[in-house]
Amino acid sequence: MSGSGHDCAAIVRAARPGTYRIGMILGSGLGELAGELEDAVRIPYSQLPGFPVSTVSSHGSELVAGTMHGVPVVILSGRAHYYESGNPSIMRTPVETLKALGCEILFATNAAGSLREEVAPGHPMLITDHINWSGLNPLIGEEDEKRFLDMTTAYDLELRAAMHRAAKHEGEHLAEGIYMWFSGPSFETPAEIRMARMLGADAVGMSTVPEVILGRFLGMRVAAMSIITNLGAGMQAHGLSHDETKSVAKLGMERMKRLVRGFVKEIAHG
Repeated sequence: MSGSGHDCAAIVRAARPGTYRIGMILGSGLGELAGELEDAVRIPYSQLPGFPVSTVSSHGSELVAGTMHGVPVVILSGRAHYYESGNPSIMRTPVETLKALGCEILFATNAAGSLREEVAPGHPMLITDHINWSGLNPLIGEEDEKRFLDMTTAYDLELRAAMHRAAKHEGEHLAEGIYMWFSGPSFETPAEIRMARMLGADAVGMSTVPEVILGRFLGMRVAAMSIITNLGAGMQAHGLSHDETKSVAKLGMERMKRLVRGFVKEIAHG
């Protein structure tokens, strides 16, 4: 683990001592979830060495540490993307910081486009697997033999079961499916969406996969969820825009909050 991850963890512990159990990474329009933490401290990314500050308007740039239902949680409110820098390992220091703080679980969220008409905008989708269409990898250049990482069960089966239990308790219908990572920043073309559907993808997006790989590389158990903000290109009457992504993600926020609260309760009682 790089020194900067430990250095950042020391800064967080100086502001709020303790060891944490769950680390969360929040995607487009989902930063309000950080307000769910109790007894929280907020640290801007600019005060954490090696943390990238996102240039995307819908992403915050702060670390929030606190508790939720008695469980110590660290939230990364906002992420940096490959398309902002051309660096697939841009989130390595933040993920290493979560690990250094003791997080055994990494939970990531994103905004995504659905490839299934029945999973409409505003719906949550639990990610069961991914297709790394970009071909990029945050472990490129890693010299340790651990770089040959087994991704067979990258999305932890027990954590997925916990999320489904939470959805049932909260009365939420939770879709699940395979997420395909495109590099962005341009949206996919209708031809690319047709290809993605033929290859078995259920949703497309521009994030999350690098953090999942890094989390597994560092030994964390991983779960991830998308808020569906649109249908893929060519599947809806109008074109795609980031404004739509932000507005629909905000509409799905209350559903996401209920699911996250329920998920943390399941972890607390597990």
